[in-house]
Amino acid sequence: MDRRRFFRFTAATGAGATLASCGNPENQLIRLIPDEQLTPGVAEWKPSICPLCPAGCGVTVRVMAGDVEVVRDGEPATVLKGLAKKLEGNPEHPVNRGKLCVRGQAAIQVTYHPDRITQPLRRTGARGSGQYEPISWDAARATLLESLDTLQNEGETSRLAWLTSPLNGQRGRLVREFLDRIGAPPAVEFEVFGDETLRRANRESFGFGQLPTLDLASSRYILSFGSDVLGTWNSPVAQNLAFGEMRQGRGGTRGKFVQIEVRMSQTGANADEWIPARPGTEGALALGLAHEIMAAGLGRPADAGRAGRLIEGWADGLPDATPEATELSTGVPQERVRRLAREFAENSPAVAVIAGPALAHTNGFPSALAVNALNALVGSAGVPGGLVFTPRPPSAPTRSNGVRLDAWAANLVDAAEPSVRVLLLSDANPVFGAPPAWRVRDALNRIPFIASFGSFLDDTSVHADLILPDHSFLETWADHIPESGTTSAVASVAPPAMQPLHDTRSMPDVLLDIARSLSRPLGFPWTSFEDMLESVFRELPENGNGWDVWGQARQRGGWWIEEPVQALQPPNTPARALALPDARFDGAPDEYPFHFLPYASQAFLDGSLAHLPWLQELPDVISTAMWSNWVEVNPQTSQRLGVTDGDLVEIRSAHGSITAPVLVYPGIAPDVLAMPVGQGHETFTRYASGRGSNPLAILAPLTDTLTGSLAWAATRVRISVTGTRGKLVLFAGGLRETEEHGR
Repeated sequence: MDRRRFFRFTAATGAGATLASCGNPENQLIRLIPDEQLTPGVAEWKPSICPLCPAGCGVTVRVMAGDVEVVRDGEPATVLKGLAKKLEGNPEHPVNRGKLCVRGQAAIQVTYHPDRITQPLRRTGARGSGQYEPISWDAARATLLESLDTLQNEGETSRLAWLTSPLNGQRGRLVREFLDRIGAPPAVEFEVFGDETLRRANRESFGFGQLPTLDLASSRYILSFGSDVLGTWNSPVAQNLAFGEMRQGRGGTRGKFVQIEVRMSQTGANADEWIPARPGTEGALALGLAHEIMAAGLGRPADAGRAGRLIEGWADGLPDATPEATELSTGVPQERVRRLAREFAENSPAVAVIAGPALAHTNGFPSALAVNALNALVGSAGVPGGLVFTPRPPSAPTRSNGVRLDAWAANLVDAAEPSVRVLLLSDANPVFGAPPAWRVRDALNRIPFIASFGSFLDDTSVHADLILPDHSFLETWADHIPESGTTSAVASVAPPAMQPLHDTRSMPDVLLDIARSLSRPLGFPWTSFEDMLESVFRELPENGNGWDVWGQARQRGGWWIEEPVQALQPPNTPARALALPDARFDGAPDEYPFHFLPYASQAFLDGSLAHLPWLQELPDVISTAMWSNWVEVNPQTSQRLGVTDGDLVEIRSAHGSITAPVLVYPGIAPDVLAMPVGQGHETFTRYASGRGSNPLAILAPLTDTLTGSLAWAATRVRISVTGTRGKLVLFAGGLRETEEHGR
């Protein structure tokens, strides 16, 4: 029996063994750790939850026995373990019904990434240098505990801050309760392409402060204002499934799909009709359609109820929104406005949705109200085939009203003494994603102590003094409560699909341990995150089959109950009518003649997935570009500038400049330049660091006037030719258009 077969045999039988090195690098000490009993060559399928976007699709994990290199107590080891080999959609899960997008397929690389942080680290060099030394969990835990104990003993816990991406489910609840019990302010939440503007509009119009579920499968007409429903927005897998049913699943009934946007997205490429409207005028177009519907007697102002009363001039039929006025403001011909209005009103059930760039302007909130009122006018709100809202299970925590990042950072930078002494980081990268004028990097440098729970060094966590790496989602208890994508009430949960590879620990368990160990313990009733989840799920109602709710949820990947479409219950507060102002843009048109549109990448979304090599090598669905980024230029503009594919240009705003290779793209307005977000990281593993440029780095700090959300589509830029070539990698030659476009 050779050495490797001997080790595999002893590991499989649970016997430990060690063997001293013989001087050959392949013969280093191997530690053997008994794992669960698995039959070699036979797969076991386990439930889990995809963490790579807010949709929370259910997945099944194919687990098989195999060798893997791990880190234990700071030493490399090879062990025989049950390993996740493949992810697939969970066919029982109500959101994705067995399907999974390409990002979900790539999620397995989070666990096996070669640059994953495998044990706690302590900073040894200057902040941002990336110089760390490994330490034990005992030392890491003691360091964090000392920092928090000091705050408690000095009555300074209000100077503890938590910076995170929006947290869903019981993880979010635990963080909120930890901060509340210790006496710290709510978490600072940040995401580049956030949807708080739409949530607030839905709360005002319909009484539901969440993203809508679009019943596309039952709809006969879809009117989308900038929403990439088939690509990157909200719950793409659920929306693709419903769109397919609308197109092919109803025996001869085929709904129509109209997309309104300045840059043709994947969704626009699948539409029956693609309509460019001037940036920031999408709300005006919605009001123009509503005016025509009311003028033609296809709907009355009162039919829209509260949603209409929120719009100034609604009760009078919107006299300032005639087709002629709408053409002047939006650039959409009045004949088309009249036709779209009639089609939308006469093809019931129909649904309109607004999201993405259409809401990323200073007038985003009233624009969302306008589309909500349009839906209500034709009776499409809260009915099958229209706009509905996913029921929330009893266990669903309320969304946090966290502190705004721009105000938080400004206070830190401008105050004589920093208002934060200890910062905890989890899954947020605002150094990469926030406008430079928000000065996030400067704010971090004023904080005496920063601890990160991240699994990778990125542009923000590289500023941490201490890193306590979390398990991957396959190695820990996972939970999620879908905000949309289904008409069922859903609470997803899944146990670990495999044992941890490295010396990492679950963030919720670390938090509960710290809470117990403080000089003044916080009094949580749970000893572990598993205990917390079990207590929550045992309170959920039994769904009719007599099974144990907790046991069933662990086996199938969650708890769900089909519920009827909810009636809309608008708030009882008085409806405050708002005017729809013109969108404001940063940069004078004569100096900065182009609108700049950074958009969510099909592969990387907001840039948080750029470290995964499968997604780096994924050809873009429109351009076929890979391993690079680019700036999309209309053919008329490219001819005027004398540039073609691959020519390097400089894009400059009033807040900085970047360079990128040109991609000539006919699906974009002549006065717009667009770039996918994702590349341009300073620090984010070997696959993303120093690759391409970051379009978010030149954004203006404008926000929605009423909600404070980042107006990431409100920056104007100019373009200049550098005279050199850039790196543009196109799969199989890229786009193919006519010869006049230089293809």
